[in-house]
Amino acid sequence: MTITPLMPVYPRSLVRPVRGEGVYLYGEQGEKYLDFASGIAVNLLGHGHPHLTKAIQEQAATLIHVSNLYGSPQGEALAQRLVDATFADTVFFTNSGAEALECSIKTARRYHHHHGRPEKNVLITFSNAFHGRTIGTISATNQEKLRDGFAPLLPGFTVVEFDNLEQAKAALTEHTAGFLLEPIQGEGGIRPGSKEFIQGLRRLCDENDLMLVFDEVQCGYGRTGKLFAYEHYDIEPDIMGVAKGIGGGFPMGACLATEKAAAGMVVGTHGSTYGGNPLAMAAGQAVLDVVNQTEFLDHVTRMGERLRGALEQMLPNHDHLFESVRGVGLMLGIRMKTDSRAFVGYLREQGILTVAAGDNVLRVLPPLVIEDEHVAEFVERLSDAARRYEMPQVAA
Repeated sequence: MTITPLMPVYPRSLVRPVRGEGVYLYGEQGEKYLDFASGIAVNLLGHGHPHLTKAIQEQAATLIHVSNLYGSPQGEALAQRLVDATFADTVFFTNSGAEALECSIKTARRYHHHHGRPEKNVLITFSNAFHGRTIGTISATNQEKLRDGFAPLLPGFTVVEFDNLEQAKAALTEHTAGFLLEPIQGEGGIRPGSKEFIQGLRRLCDENDLMLVFDEVQCGYGRTGKLFAYEHYDIEPDIMGVAKGIGGGFPMGACLATEKAAAGMVVGTHGSTYGGNPLAMAAGQAVLDVVNQTEFLDHVTRMGERLRGALEQMLPNHDHLFESVRGVGLMLGIRMKTDSRAFVGYLREQGILTVAAGDNVLRVLPPLVIEDEHVAEFVERLSDAARRYEMPQVAA
């Protein structure tokens, strides 16, 4: 037998964390890593945050799972807090971002079915998007690396160029149900949509009774300095899928919707065995306790500006390696002039954890609890690593 016990679908690195503390991870042999990847924007409170840890411990000792056949005081409480904090009127809890997007897609299509328009079942999506790895969510993209070998894919999606309002408008037909997009693309290379583009999509939806569906799995939950990224655009979506940071590391997600958008989501139309379990709800409550505070979000904005400024000051020192900084808040990307994935691998060897993305971008996604000293440490170590990386290799 040559296959590994863990199915070999990840090119796993030599980083093997066994413990975390704050913004640092520690490996099996005591190796220390500065974690500016955050489990790909998940560990927004860092590792071992006392409030989150305590909430999970106490709930685990009380009640972990019962099923959605019963009333859920825990789910009702967290859903109400999210409703109070957002555009939404109702919430469905899931276990992941992909599940949150599946629920979002179903909600958008069901809206039109509910109103006697079953032919309106096509969502217009956008190039270089990432919505998950289920058959439904890979069908919503145009990325061949995600779709290769999984045909036949699902119908019901039309892909146009991201941040191109005219293409989006031209793609409208009598079958269009709405638009599905990340307002700030993550895997696609930390690419914020322009205000004109996002507001234009909202206007098209209002004029044609369509659903505007946001994927804020990566850009949501305080990552940009707002609780959700849609707040930067002075509009509101009809439906939104969230996950990653929502549990601070505990696996959970959610689909948020207005009462209008959720009109077709009645008993029997959707479900989840584990979604909304009491343990997940305790984690979600603890994270929201911390994140949904003006002082905390102001801190994210301040740290984002500090980090971006420090990176922009450092980049000219390595101008044949780095090109520019992009992004919002603590969702930043450095566009590189060399292979970003190779450089990410090199940084791991230097004890610095980041993430690669499309468009040759190095993603910088630190825990939202970083302080000035962590910004300084990251930029100094990144510059040192870049200097060594640039040195010519001398043959032995």
